[in-house]
Amino acid sequence: MTVLPKIDQLIASLNLGEVSSIFITAAAALEKLHLPPFPLDGNAIITGIDSKEMALALKGILSAAYPSDHQINVLVDGGQEQPELRKIPLKELTVQAEEYPLIAICIPPLPQGTSFESFQEIVAHLRAPDGCPWDREQTHHTLRKHLIEESYETLDAIDSGDPDKMREEFGDLLLQIVLNAQIAQESREFSMADVILGIHDKIVRRHPHVFGEVVISGVGNVLQNWEKIKADERESKGDTGKGLLDGLPVALPALVQSQEIQNRAARVGFDWPEIEGVLDKVKEEIEEVRDATDKVELEGEVGDLLFALVNLARWKGVDAEAALRDTNRKFKKRFAYVESGARDLGRRLPELSLEEMESFWQAAKKMEI
Repeated sequence: MTVLPKIDQLIASLNLGEVSSIFITAAAALEKLHLPPFPLDGNAIITGIDSKEMALALKGILSAAYPSDHQINVLVDGGQEQPELRKIPLKELTVQAEEYPLIAICIPPLPQGTSFESFQEIVAHLRAPDGCPWDREQTHHTLRKHLIEESYETLDAIDSGDPDKMREEFGDLLLQIVLNAQIAQESREFSMADVILGIHDKIVRRHPHVFGEVVISGVGNVLQNWEKIKADERESKGDTGKGLLDGLPVALPALVQSQEIQNRAARVGFDWPEIEGVLDKVKEEIEEVRDATDKVELEGEVGDLLFALVNLARWKGVDAEAALRDTNRKFKKRFAYVESGARDLGRRLPELSLEEMESFWQAAKKMEI
């Protein structure tokens, strides 16, 4: 069996040439991970691959981030005095491990800019003295509107179902987060490491059934336990006067806010026992809308009806905000078809009768517009 070379010999044998960064780790440290723990735009060396099973586990971890045809360097023990260096696509790693014992593998970098660290650096450069004048002038407050806009554009991309649009909009949204974190770091408020550590600890703390010993059955128990943990967190911070619904942002869209209010109330047992009660409430609110006698009363009853409909959506597992956005999108497309029909007739839309408009509308429905 070939003795594992020293690190400098190992690096030399892998023919890395001039490299800016190398991450070196033992395979055993990766076995229980789901993603590579190193920047993808740097070189990585993994040693101590002592079984085919370990090679299979590594292939799964690496395949979560690298293309299957990504060329990697493999140092194998071919029974000779010196180990043999081979270049193979990632997908053949386990095949290689079945042929010869592996000493180490080296994963060459993906293109520059594919790591979170590189992205942080480019945002920091934008804010540097030799960066962009516009970016240097931004504050948390001035970026607020851009965060809102990018959030809605991301929702539009999700609704479209277009992966390319989603990828682009997720990137635009990430820029807002990283830019705000950079501004905070410059003013010594907090750093990106603080942001990541905070959400890391919160996820671990609120998922004891995943990262601890708590046993929970079903989504319902998960959400109930979630609320209990959040209540304990509020108490530990001294926020004993705050209620279950106090943490909801007032800037949330009304439909989103309504559904979240009802979700939170339901998690602690404040809910209809059966959906029939929800349906009866919708019918009751419709009648109260019919019976309203003035504008003030009507506005209140319409609000109650919308709240009841959101509750129905929640019971049926429907995202009320997404459902209405989708209906708005369909209406816009179908109405555009009606307008196009009017133009084809050489007439303006107000010149069409309601029956003619309805005819075009039904045609659009049949075409699934």
